[in-house]
Amino acid sequence: MHSIGIVTDSHSGIDSVLAEKLGILVLPMPFYINEECYYEESTLSREDFFRLQEGGASVTTSQPSPASVMEIWDTALKTYEKILYMPISSGLSGSCAAALALAADEPYDGRVLVVDHGRVSTPLVRMIMDALELIEEGFTAEEIREILEKHRADMVIYLGVQTLEYLKRGGRITPATAALGTLLQIKPVLQLDTQKLDAVKKCHGFIKAKHFMIEALKHDLETRFKDAYSAGEVYLLAASSATPEETAEWTEEIRAAFPGHDVLSGNLSLGICCHTGPGALGIGCSCKPRRK
Repeated sequence: MHSIGIVTDSHSGIDSVLAEKLGILVLPMPFYINEECYYEESTLSREDFFRLQEGGASVTTSQPSPASVMEIWDTALKTYEKILYMPISSGLSGSCAAALALAADEPYDGRVLVVDHGRVSTPLVRMIMDALELIEEGFTAEEIREILEKHRADMVIYLGVQTLEYLKRGGRITPATAALGTLLQIKPVLQLDTQKLDAVKKCHGFIKAKHFMIEALKHDLETRFKDAYSAGEVYLLAASSATPEETAEWTEEIRAAFPGHDVLSGNLSLGICCHTGPGALGIGCSCKPRRK
């Protein structure tokens, strides 16, 4: 039996292909579309999600059932002595708190360690990769959880949104604001941190939104993350709900803006896409967790 395994949920944006490559398990998240329950990738593809969303369907997220969480834990514990469970950030969902309660009881107490990492989407993918590196380096599950939670806020991601429609549907802006913003070609830039998703800039056109995001990240690297950036301990991230062609083009724009740096590019999770809709592009960074 292997010592430590990793389980996450599909709010990470990790599909079955990447999950197999990383050697982890991913719990499909439930979505209610026109009051019918679907499970990400299992009974709901990204293509179907965006098709239904653009068609005007009511789309909402939901927490996984305790039974489904325990089932995937039980599967993982057949292979691993202990598992690190890394669900969506506790600041964005109650899933983490529910998992902590489940993990406090037998047979999971001491074997399932829930990590309140504060991440979602590509930043969560990067932190899972950090966890895998720490496992390879020989850290215990308890030490890894401590390290990851200590560095939960050492990241940032900006999201440029193509349309105000889905922010309006989610109640984040009023219909009047959405109508005026659409008329004026306003493209909001959102900032995702460990607790919330907030608007930080209103740009006239998407080209200006992309420019703002790149400059905002440059500023963060020169200030907030200066020490880690100087030490070469910052990973650049891209996230997207756009087409593969638009995503590839955006990733190349990031590489051009930050020469010599690799960019981890991934899908913007469907939970976030409920608010952004299709066509959103994101840029961010995550710092390498400092070892003890």
